[in-house]
Amino acid sequence: MVQVNVDLPKCTGCAHCRDVCPVNVFEMKPRDQFPGVVDDAAVAAKFQFRTERSAVINGPECIVCEACLFECEGECITITDDEGNLHHSTYK
Repeated sequence: MVQVNVDLPKCTGCAHCRDVCPVNVFEMKPRDQFPGVVDDAAVAAKFQFRTERSAVINGPECIVCEACLFECEGECITITDDEGNLHHSTYK
């Protein structure tokens, strides 16, 4: 089974993952729904954090197209495919 993970401290809330995902794996949720998550300082130095964070709601539906990996500003998404291969975000 495919697993999708969002490293929440790195999520800028850009919503690119949600916008490009053809199978609706991601949903944006208000940042206050993630108490105790502290924004990553290195990501904050490069990007503005918005009022929401990405949440994985349909991870098993992922088809590993990698669209989200190329669009993720914070480089916070990882996907483990059915064969155990790990795919990392690489912002273009």
